[in-house]
Amino acid sequence: MRWTLAAVGNNELHLGPPKTKASLNWVSLNPRAMAALHRQADYQRALLPPGAPMEGLVFGGIDGAPLRPQQALKELRRRSAEIGLPRIGMHDLRHTAATIMITSGVPMAVVSKTLRHSTLATTINLYGHLLKHAADEAVNALADALARAEADLDSGQPYRHGHAA
Repeated sequence: MRWTLAAVGNNELHLGPPKTKASLNWVSLNPRAMAALHRQADYQRALLPPGAPMEGLVFGGIDGAPLRPQQALKELRRRSAEIGLPRIGMHDLRHTAATIMITSGVPMAVVSKTLRHSTLATTINLYGHLLKHAADEAVNALADALARAEADLDSGQPYRHGHAA
């Protein structure tokens, strides 16, 4: 990530460096996402005459100018409505990605780094409620340990941490 685009006052576009040092970094993409971005870059390149302003953008208008954030939001909402999804915003896509990673069992530290949060606490504060599977595993592990200890007591065997004797 070398550049970010922001609409200042929802009007003037500002292309500049990322807002934090942590954002100035690599982005991990799977082969499917990479192929889609390459197709889009080829499509965008074919639209523009050589030397067009902002040449090299993956997403831009037919004049080569960057897409305004409001245009991208409008298109997301139009396409979401077409397929019957609820009205969403761009940041909802980030939350969806985080939710999918967490509920798929990706370690919270990896989710945090992927989202470029400055601390793990930020990720946990925002998404900690999604850790039901982890909480379920914890209480089930505790119940299993207590059951083993109870079985050991009933059989007269000494309980050893982790496993019955």
